[in-house]
Amino acid sequence: MNRDAVDSGRKAGVMSDEHKELVELRRRNRVLEMEIEILKRASAYFARENVLPK
Repeated sequence: MNRDAVDSGRKAGVMSDEHKELVELRRRNRVLEMEIEILKRASAYFARENVLPK
């Protein structure tokens, strides 16, 4: 009932389709943040391994 009131405009709030989109975008954002962290760690690891001796 509450979701119907929001979707029909009788009550303020985020509509169902917007809510679904927000959930998906937040999930995708978390995945991208994890991927960035993994790539940062991998870059640091390979940078240490490929240091040329002087």
